[in-house]
Amino acid sequence: MSILRPRSELGRTVIWLAAGLALVCAAAGVSSGTPSPSHSEWRDKYARPSEIPYPELDPYSRSKLALGRMLFFDPILSGSKSRSCASCHNPGLSWADGQPRAIGEMQQPLALRSPTLLNVAWIPKLGWDGHFRDLESVAMGPITSPANMNLSEDLLVGRLAAIPGYVEAFHGAFGNGDITAGKVQMALATFERSIVSDDAPFDRWIKGDETAVDAAAKRGFALFTGKANCAACHSGWAFTDASFHDIGSARGDDIGRGKLFPNSEALRYAFKTPTLRDVARRAPYMHNGAVATLQDVIELYDRGGIERSSRDPEIRPLGLSPDEKADLVAFLRSLDGKREPAIVPELPR
Repeated sequence: MSILRPRSELGRTVIWLAAGLALVCAAAGVSSGTPSPSHSEWRDKYARPSEIPYPELDPYSRSKLALGRMLFFDPILSGSKSRSCASCHNPGLSWADGQPRAIGEMQQPLALRSPTLLNVAWIPKLGWDGHFRDLESVAMGPITSPANMNLSEDLLVGRLAAIPGYVEAFHGAFGNGDITAGKVQMALATFERSIVSDDAPFDRWIKGDETAVDAAAKRGFALFTGKANCAACHSGWAFTDASFHDIGSARGDDIGRGKLFPNSEALRYAFKTPTLRDVARRAPYMHNGAVATLQDVIELYDRGGIERSSRDPEIRPLGLSPDEKADLVAFLRSLDGKREPAIVPELPR
């Protein structure tokens, strides 16, 4: 069961969304080679949720959100006190880090790219391979990993308990009692659920503003939902099905969700479908940062990737022309929201 909170209660930390989408008729008059959806179909596909879901076991509170924000930006959560959650999930970089792969405390690249935290409140089974069951279970993995933030749970709790400001903040968020790793996870998850992608030109266009995007982006949307078949996986208002697919790019023992399900041929080389919100700002691409630009991403999908039994049946050569590829890129750029400053809190000491 989820407890829903209006986004209006979340303060300036939230990157605001427009509530409720109307329709632009027939994708600005361009043809995708398939029948144009009705008004209600577009509205249903791209309607933004008006509330953020919070789980019953970790309900929303302002005090927990404020505590989670402080923890998120505090380098005390790393062994050397030099890295915070924001080191890999920088609000100025669309809540990612702009690196091909995440950088750990020893300044060495990790196995995977830092995923954006945009819209994680709606994403089940987090992580590129989906090994985190929910947002509460994510935090301690990177914090305690020797290659990442390199801090034990006991030392983390001891550090926080030694700071009067944190003791007060934990009491305010959870009531009197000891600071625990579980409370750290819940506070961080509460803050991270408030990270929501902002209104983008696409949203203004789909609501009826014909001037919000140019003709190339409109043609690109028709391709995205038609010939290029991108919407088969990048669906809905967040442009992700939150599922796992082999798109024909990973190789060798980089098998993604296949490590969790070794007997499933379909999940071998399968990785999470990322959101396309702010996608033009989040290069490089793929789970390992192996694809440098949006143009290169389009080229990969146009080729159809590596042909093998695990490759998703929706992935196949597309035969796109240079103009069609350019139109797709123009549409993807229309998903970048306006930039809003994030609050970096004063940290307790």
